[in-house]
Amino acid sequence: MPTKTIGVREEVYERLRARKRDDESFTDLIDRLIDESEGDWRDGFGSLSTEEADSLREAAAASRERFDESAGDRQTAAIDRLAGSSGDDQSGDEGRTDDGADTDDADGGRSA
Repeated sequence: MPTKTIGVREEVYERLRARKRDDESFTDLIDRLIDESEGDWRDGFGSLSTEEADSLREAAAASRERFDESAGDRQTAAIDRLAGSSGDDQSGDEGRTDDGADTDDADGGRSA
């Protein structure tokens, strides 16, 4: 029977050797491992029951809705912050970030 030679990384070879039975060749081992697998994983890929598909659609729609709401909130907050920094701020915090650090120090506040 014709044979083929294949190359495998050393760590793969060691894993195969560890699973190989004493009375078995590497060809027999690979054949056994293939037979032990439960078919081709691609056979069922993408197939959901109607109930699973509906549940997935509902979860995706809810996730999109939560994202849209939070994105809108973040956008509104950003606009409010920008509007507040337009120079009309009378709070006395001009030149300061939210944590109170000076923003107008050219040297980053290192000088005294």
